[in-house]
Amino acid sequence: NVPQHIYAGINEIFAKYGKSEADSGSTEAQIALFTFRIQHLTEHVKKSHNDLFTKRALVNLVGKRRRLLDYLKDRDIERYRELIKQLGIRK
Repeated sequence: NVPQHIYAGINEIFAKYGKSEADSGSTEAQIALFTFRIQHLTEHVKKSHNDLFTKRALVNLVGKRRRLLDYLKDRDIERYRELIKQLGIRK
């Protein structure tokens, strides 16, 4: 049920932040994907205030992204700083 334009966005994310277009497992690619999904869900929640299931999913995604960012920060602080700058994530 995912629209085609979202799949195109996902492939662009993996191509830009992953090691290759097929690389969906690297930490940077996962964080970028979570950021893309968080932005999409945030727009939905702004329109549908009573959609509690989506709000919960959004909170869970933010937590997953936070844990991955903490992991990346512990492993390689320079890659972490570059990624949050590129994605516009505030810390």
